Amino acid sequence: MRETHKFLSNEEILEIKKYVPQVLSSIPHLIIDTDENENPISFMGIEGNKLEMLFITSECRGKGIGKKMLLYGIEKYGVNNLTVNEDNPQAKGFYEYMGFKAYQRNELDDQGKPYPVLYMQLEK
Repeated sequence: MRETHKFLSNEEILEIKKYVPQVLSSIPHLIIDTDENENPISFMGIEGNKLEMLFITSECRGKGIGKKMLLYGIEKYGVNNLTVNEDNPQAKGFYEYMGFKAYQRNELDDQGKPYPVLYMQLEK
């Protein structure tokens, strides 16, 4: 998270870390990908048709894992919308590459923090 969310302070990341277990346990569909040794290398959370989260370990980024995961979510769960931090250009660019287009922008994130978010929808 530190590599992709550079706009967050260390204190904010530590605060987020406190509620991650609760968030993960409340996600209806949590899909985890592992390496050949069964070590987690990525995960995504889906609720309804919305991608709630997609994280890839830093050493596995750029190897097609995110694309594989997202395509799986689109095919198996009908994922067609998501929210991404505007200050995370790598993720924003990835989702655009995968066919998502921003249709709305908010100045505040879902926690009311001053981090603009983009609401994106899959274009068919």
